[in-house]
Amino acid sequence: MKLIIYILTIFTSTLVFAQDASLFEQANSLYNDGEYAAAIDKYESILDHEKHSAELYFNLANSHYKLNNIAPSIYYYEKALQLAPNDKDIKNNIVFARNMTIDAIDTTPEVGFSKLLKNMSNWLDFDQWAMASVLLVMLFVLLFIMYYFSQSTGHKRWTFITSLASLLLACVALAFTFHNYNMVQKDHPAIVFAPESRVKSEPNLRSEESFRLHEGTKVQIIDSVNNWNEIQLSDGQTGWISNADIKAL
Repeated sequence: MKLIIYILTIFTSTLVFAQDASLFEQANSLYNDGEYAAAIDKYESILDHEKHSAELYFNLANSHYKLNNIAPSIYYYEKALQLAPNDKDIKNNIVFARNMTIDAIDTTPEVGFSKLLKNMSNWLDFDQWAMASVLLVMLFVLLFIMYYFSQSTGHKRWTFITSLASLLLACVALAFTFHNYNMVQKDHPAIVFAPESRVKSEPNLRSEESFRLHEGTKVQIIDSVNNWNEIQLSDGQTGWISNADIKAL
């Protein structure tokens, strides 16, 4: 019985994959023919099957960009960047999409040790730093075993120094692993979808208006209360915005 279920699962997955591949080709054809709205429908039907890829999000963003849908285009470019952060085409296109937004928000520059730490931790992602930590610990153990059983004074000195260096590097890699993990945990970006949103000083409609945001602006969600989210802008400003006005990435 388990074997039959397993075979049926594989067969169903194969059919869904083939269907999604066909939908993707159809969507691309519609996009090339200038039928952007129809292409969007096809791309979104693939997302309904919970199939995600940088290429899918990129093409979906391009379709929205062609229709001047500011917020959706930026949203899907951001989704594509999450899966392919070093893709040059995505980076180039998102700049054009951001140029359509109304809000001009400065970015608070990072300086000193904070900037250095961020740049160094961004060399690898969380999984890569974790893997590097494990490999360096394994190298330390191997070198220490070689040191312990070595009979040569010169060889002992070399293995002892390199084993300590491996342990030190493992600790550094582990520190960057936890730093990246904390950064990911604190990173809750969202895109404003409302044409214009009134950001409040408190999470209720009666509170004072702090400022206004327009579609396509990227914010960070730092807290949530009922139907409100506390957000922070890249320049450090904070306020409360309705859940209905933003879409989390």
